Amino acid sequence: MSIDTLEDLYLEQLKDIYSANKQALDVTQEMAEAATDKGLSEALKAGTAGILDGIEALEKIAGRHDESATGEHCKGMEGLVKEARAHALNESFGDEATKDAMIITQYQRLVHYAIAGYGCLAAFAGRLDLREDVTALKSCLDASYDGDRTMTELATGGINKDAMA
Repeated sequence: MSIDTLEDLYLEQLKDIYSANKQALDVTQEMAEAATDKGLSEALKAGTAGILDGIEALEKIAGRHDESATGEHCKGMEGLVKEARAHALNESFGDEATKDAMIITQYQRLVHYAIAGYGCLAAFAGRLDLREDVTALKSCLDASYDGDRTMTELATGGINKDAMA
């Protein structure tokens, strides 16, 4: 596919973030199960629900444009998922808090990709005057920011301190 217009770019990037979400879903669920801190596990489960909401929103947006949300494979997220598995799930740790700190690190990397993707898409949709899309994308963006802030609060609220012990 040739990307000739902002609308072409918008639809291509919509498919990219959809692929990213689909890939992030499984590893986020795995990290939720691996987390030892109850608050972290619950936050990751909420993150999983947020990813599912994003997938649904992206499918609806694509449908409004007579497009399928599938078709792209996000290599950026593929790398982030590989790193999350290697460093948070397959690594051995001296204590649980250190493992939880690594899970937070890896999840935040995943969510920062989502923040960048949703932010760009919302800007494109705004320029294309796709008001319904903007609303949906900003909701996804806000949820991603909320997930990131929650992880920072968990890290600075005690998990990182416990990992120092």
